[in-house]
Amino acid sequence: MRYRQLGTSDLQVSEICLGTMTWGQQNSVNDACEQLDYAVSRGVNFVDAAEIYPVPNTAETQGRTEECLGEWLSKHKRDELIVATKITGPTDRVPWIRERNGKQRIDRENITEAVDLSLQRLKTDHIDLYQIHWPDRYVAKFGEPDYDPSREWDATPIQKQLEVFGDIIRAGKVRYLGLSNETPWGVSEFCRLAREQNLPMAVSIQNAFSLVNRVFHTHLAETCHNHDVGLMAYSCLAFGYLTGKYLDGAPAGSRLDLFPKFGFRYNKPYLKSAVRGYVDVARAHGLSPTQLALAWVRSRWFVTSTIIGATTLEQLEENIDAFDVTLDPKILREIDKVHAQFPNPAP
Repeated sequence: MRYRQLGTSDLQVSEICLGTMTWGQQNSVNDACEQLDYAVSRGVNFVDAAEIYPVPNTAETQGRTEECLGEWLSKHKRDELIVATKITGPTDRVPWIRERNGKQRIDRENITEAVDLSLQRLKTDHIDLYQIHWPDRYVAKFGEPDYDPSREWDATPIQKQLEVFGDIIRAGKVRYLGLSNETPWGVSEFCRLAREQNLPMAVSIQNAFSLVNRVFHTHLAETCHNHDVGLMAYSCLAFGYLTGKYLDGAPAGSRLDLFPKFGFRYNKPYLKSAVRGYVDVARAHGLSPTQLALAWVRSRWFVTSTIIGATTLEQLEENIDAFDVTLDPKILREIDKVHAQFPNPAP
């Protein structure tokens, strides 16, 4: 296992980050603990959760993912894992999270409450990396095609957000701040204000990145490089599409079989054509589609850690093993040919 410094922090994180959004719904607490035991045995020291998980979201299951992680943490040395979790941003889709006027705003009241509740569920006294799951302000996110300024609202000023995080960090509840589903403008503003006002610097960004969604490379790689913000890449298998298992329909028990409306981000016209191209490249070189997809993400210079998720130990083992694969220049050229034919079909 290789380890990398996360942004400007002193966190040395494994190049694999264990994702958790199925825990508490598709996976039981025992499943979660088995996954953690196996991942840690393979050298993984980084795990990512969120107060909104598991996904899909329901009032009954909200918070169970952190509770599953908390059960494991309560029985192990706290320093065995670098724990990341996230605060929910404004949305009408989860009205049960902090039910009040202005719920889910990234302001003092909501940040304080969210951190304290996550600490309780995680059964720990500190969170290593606390991320804003999506911005307080309007942005085009989760596959929305275009930015529309008419949809902007009166967002909590970024400086005010940073001031609260500064207090939370000084109190010892959180070590570092991270962003997620952010834009180049957002990253630049967080970093500019942090430097100018001596407030916490964002050390990471968690955005989607995969063979079928390279927009980070075009729009954010330069920004994050110049501000020393490390990428935690998520959805690297494109909701499982890049494994090839959905090319002929949804297998029984798969996420798209169980939750057919949840894959809206990947319900795009040219996605399956692109996936077929990448699957063909993988098989021509004796690789599984999973190995090709994850090894390609790992090969990008700006990726600090790749988030992987699994519902079975067999899937988790295959995902971790993929990081032993190095793609040679010929394979990379063939990958780029597919991309040239079907560029970013699921941004």
